[in-house]
Amino acid sequence: MTARARLVLALALSLCASWPASAETGAAPAVAIGADLNAGANGTTRLTLTLSKAVEARAFVMERPDRVVIDLAEVNFQLGPEAGRRREGLVSSFRYGLFAPGRSRIVVDLAQPATVGRIETTTRARDGAVLLSIEVQRADRDAFRRAAVASDPAPAGRKAAALPEKTDLRPLIMVDAGHGGTDPGAIASTGVFEKDIVFGFAQALVGRLEASGRYRVRMTRDRDVFVPLSERVRLAREANADLFVSIHADSISSAPQVRGATIYTGSERATDTESAKLADRENKADAAAGTESNAAPAQVADILQELTLRETRGFSSGFAKGLMAHLGPVMEMSPKPHREAGFVVLRSPDVPSVLVELGYLSSKRDLDLLQSDTWRVEVTGGMAKAIDAFFGNRTTLTRPDSTRRSASVAPVSP
Repeated sequence: MTARARLVLALALSLCASWPASAETGAAPAVAIGADLNAGANGTTRLTLTLSKAVEARAFVMERPDRVVIDLAEVNFQLGPEAGRRREGLVSSFRYGLFAPGRSRIVVDLAQPATVGRIETTTRARDGAVLLSIEVQRADRDAFRRAAVASDPAPAGRKAAALPEKTDLRPLIMVDAGHGGTDPGAIASTGVFEKDIVFGFAQALVGRLEASGRYRVRMTRDRDVFVPLSERVRLAREANADLFVSIHADSISSAPQVRGATIYTGSERATDTESAKLADRENKADAAAGTESNAAPAQVADILQELTLRETRGFSSGFAKGLMAHLGPVMEMSPKPHREAGFVVLRSPDVPSVLVELGYLSSKRDLDLLQSDTWRVEVTGGMAKAIDAFFGNRTTLTRPDSTRRSASVAPVSP
């Protein structure tokens, strides 16, 4: 175990030991911290996950490509950038992440066919860490294929036994149309309001996502009404949203030649002065609408919140990069298309969040496009593809200490 893994584990174990019992539940923190994951080979390959507390686990194999899939109760993986890259015995590589609400998944790429042996949980005496071990045993192709068929988690005609019958595990996307009601947002020289432009676009995006059948989708506002910034964050968190997408449009009357879309993710320190000024303007929306803002910067109360915030910002950044890749071919992007700033609506510590400025109402070309049905179809299509890729590949992105990986529900098979 690396020094980093030992530190993360020690902090997690200390927190669990000292966590005050809840007056309502008497329970310690619900989510286990995964501090280390490694593969060792000594006749039989064994994967060992070091945890702050015990979790339920099951494993099965899948073919084409050959892999072992390990499903767990939710784990907050805090592994170093080297995790998953070490080849050992039957293990070629592995990746990990949240796969569904309350569920995590480890996907192990196999160097050759293998089946799952014993799954054991032990407690290490010296520090109380929980070691979850999964044996992987070499098998011939026929035996592997039979095991893959037998362990199919949801073959035709029956539901996966581990999932409640009525649980909808599709990702929940919260679409936030900026401004609204008494807050018009930016105003074009033609009198067009930002709040109307972005609401129409948000509705189109929701329709596109719902039509795919892959997602549950909600809006922070479904009509021309003002919703305080902190309320938008609260709605996403209370709904256990898997992704928050805030839609806006900018305006710079002194520079009508400036145009293009920009994607923002949250950060205490803005990427540049322009981003800082934009965040400051957007954060004054409550005051502009005649309400008092109660959205002070979130305070990190403990190590779990800090780790979660770091994870979430990584997921947000990963989605922003994918969004750039899918939007670039269908719309004009600004010279610096991904930026960071302290937007209030991006302060959720546990919901990956981005704010998309679709273009500039001060640019005649952008304004024409923002009101074009054809353009809207193309751009919402690009966003939908980015969301598909984000959830479909969430176990393949990298870790927080490098370029970050993401986590949560995947609507497609691993």
